[in-house]
Amino acid sequence: MHESLRIDGARLLERLRSLGELGALPGGGVCRLAFSEEDAWGRERVIGWMKALGLEVSMDAMGNVFGLRPGREPGPPVMTGSHIDTVRTGGLYDGTLGVLAGLEVVETLNEAGMTTQRPLCVAFFSNEEGSRFAPDMMGSLVYVGGMALEEALATKGIDGERVADCMQAVGACGEQAVGRPDVHAFVELHIEQGPVLEESGITIGAVERVQGISWTELTFTGVSNHAGTTPMRMRRDAGHAAMATGAFVRELVTRIGGDQVGTVGALALSPNLVNVVPNCATLTVDLRNTDNDQLTRAERELGEFIDALAEREGIQVESRQLARFDPVPFDPAMVDRVESCASALGHSVMRMPSGAGHDAQMLARVCPTSMIFVPSVNGISHNIEEFTESADLEAGANVLLQVMLDLSR
Repeated sequence: MHESLRIDGARLLERLRSLGELGALPGGGVCRLAFSEEDAWGRERVIGWMKALGLEVSMDAMGNVFGLRPGREPGPPVMTGSHIDTVRTGGLYDGTLGVLAGLEVVETLNEAGMTTQRPLCVAFFSNEEGSRFAPDMMGSLVYVGGMALEEALATKGIDGERVADCMQAVGACGEQAVGRPDVHAFVELHIEQGPVLEESGITIGAVERVQGISWTELTFTGVSNHAGTTPMRMRRDAGHAAMATGAFVRELVTRIGGDQVGTVGALALSPNLVNVVPNCATLTVDLRNTDNDQLTRAERELGEFIDALAEREGIQVESRQLARFDPVPFDPAMVDRVESCASALGHSVMRMPSGAGHDAQMLARVCPTSMIFVPSVNGISHNIEEFTESADLEAGANVLLQVMLDLSR
């Protein structure tokens, strides 16, 4: 370890605030949906910082961006990074911390006049959130060969726009080919997005695994009718089916228990009028678990409930899978590195799972991978009130610095 090296916490915080100005929301937070104009502004700013630090910048055909710092020897780089796109009501730290802390590592090494043996790379991946285009983690999934580029480019978003057209409009179509990369190791710094670290009084989380994710879109089709004159026994109420499904998801995950969670995150009724029985309802169900068998059980029971509900209520149902990823364990030696580096710097550290999906779980398909978590105040994320204390941001970036130096030998 190069224990005398430390990142500049104030400089990291200033970059976070500067990037947060692009797509800023009233009252705080930010909205930079993937391949939007605001996302394009963010891309331009981060690429400018990369070039100012002397990194060799490239962009692939999925819009993923890489800043390479050569080492004393050629070969696969030690990579870090995350994403800069956000949900519609995002905070300043989700994803962006991992990218900008990587730049801070580079600037710290530049100031120290230090050249690592292996090359280093700072990356940001496209459409990690999946808020506009499903699935989430699309850019890193294409990068590692888990999704065909053509399929990703043809994907239509919640606004009906195609990925390819939006990428073209914001200048995110790079010339570099996509495919399975040659990466020595990948480490991602991220806010926890949950309450565990803060509740435990721990500064650093050494992430051992990422839980599996299942996203499903359900569309119920019934018959519109007068809300006052249609007897309950004669209704084919799509809205009722949606509400019953939402209640069942809560009952299901409570019954399974353990790490099982479930969310109905989007809901739309048509014609959406106070005095009309809805003829159409569309909702999304997000199921997650660290145990793939339990996640599969939850999916199966949800499907059985939906089939029975549709038959009982006399309505039609269409199901579309938006995303499905198995739980991902991280490389044990990489997790050990995070834990040992954090301890050597004097930080409290605990091993833990991640409840959210991250680009790191995609990179784990092709190279040794780990993650570093820092606390989220009150466990809040995907919210304009998302916040992490500056001391914790700095602590996480210093652990990232030491882990990358260790891996770059």
